[in-house]
Amino acid sequence: MFKSKKSQEESTNFWISYADLMAGLLFVFILLIGAIIVKSTILKNSLEEKESALEVQSETLEEQSTSITVKDDEITKLRNLLAKREKNLAQSKEKLTLSSKTLELKSNEINQLNQLLLAQNSHIDEYSNHIILLQNLIQEQNRIQTEQKTSLKEYENQVLLLSTQLNEKSERLQLNDQKLLQLLQAVDNRQTKYDQLMMKLQNQKAQIKSLTGIKLKVITELKSVLGSKINIDKVSGSLRLSSNILFDKGSAILKNEAKGELKSNFIEYVDTLISNRNIAEHLDKIIIEGHTDSDGGYLYNLGLSQKRAYAVMNYLLTLDYIKQHNIKRKLVASGRSYLDTMTNEDGTENKDASRRIEIKFRLKNQDAMYEIERILDAD
Repeated sequence: MFKSKKSQEESTNFWISYADLMAGLLFVFILLIGAIIVKSTILKNSLEEKESALEVQSETLEEQSTSITVKDDEITKLRNLLAKREKNLAQSKEKLTLSSKTLELKSNEINQLNQLLLAQNSHIDEYSNHIILLQNLIQEQNRIQTEQKTSLKEYENQVLLLSTQLNEKSERLQLNDQKLLQLLQAVDNRQTKYDQLMMKLQNQKAQIKSLTGIKLKVITELKSVLGSKINIDKVSGSLRLSSNILFDKGSAILKNEAKGELKSNFIEYVDTLISNRNIAEHLDKIIIEGHTDSDGGYLYNLGLSQKRAYAVMNYLLTLDYIKQHNIKRKLVASGRSYLDTMTNEDGTENKDASRRIEIKFRLKNQDAMYEIERILDAD
């Protein structure tokens, strides 16, 4: 039972699908027939249009053929005209050849005439140039003559002015001669006064130089007496004592073993100054100066140099020689730090020589005498 039902259903389904397929094919066939009909109608319409166009073109071709026949007649006419014109041109060429020959002959004659004219024109130009030069020379001479006339008039005026000026100057010279005589007399009087003043100045200068020369005399006296015993500076005449002998390094306490040498050198130096009356009456101060090398700062070395100078002065004030000769009021102590260092021959600093104590003398009015001497020498 169940199998018969399945077979019936399958057969019904088959026929249904077959009917659908046939319907689809029929629809496609109908579409193809419609497309063929449409295309055939379109082709028919295009063929009709082309036939009408060909008819139009045939009509135009007939019209063009008729126009071409007309143009052929015109061309034959034009050819006949061209033949006639060619004959005319041949005849005109013959005439032109004859005329060209005649023109060549005439051109040669014209060239000869032109050469003759050029030669004559060149001669005329030369004559005209000569005439222009002569005219320029005449004008230049006229101009020079006018300038000379004007310059002569100016010279005449200048001569008149110069003559008047000479007269005035001659009068002035006469007056100036009188004034010169008076001035010469005054100059002679002043010269005599100037000579007298110069004599006085020379005498005063000699006196001042004799006063300023005292220091040189003192230095030569010190060198002659003490030169071989103690160290005396040739320029300033100061007594130099090494700090290495008097003090330990960096110290301002006087060594006990150096006191004896300091005493003897100081007494010999000062005794040479005060024993000579010519020197003693001009002696103002005995200065004790402390000097250091350039190691360290300026203020430190200044304090050290001052302390060492004071230490030397304090010791010297204890000597009986100072009290006996009343030298205390003349002693002065100061420190110079490293302002006056000593140098070697190559210019470098000599540190051992820079560390020193100097004892020097100062004369009365020494600075004033040096300044007066400098001014007089400059004058």
